[in-house]
Amino acid sequence: MADKKTLTVKLVRSVAGTRESHRATVRGLGLRKLGSTRVLEDTPAVRGMITKVAYLVQVI
Repeated sequence: MADKKTLTVKLVRSVAGTRESHRATVRGLGLRKLGSTRVLEDTPAVRGMITKVAYLVQVI
């Protein structure tokens, strides 16, 4: 089977003062503290979550 594609996501802005659903999405991506990074599979669900909180995260 071919290698799965991945995305590296980094939390670059604080979630303080944001909507509760956006905070939950950031946690769902596995990001906790400011500057934390996660390597995630490139799936439509993950891309949708990244799009929702695009102003808080950076895809490296």
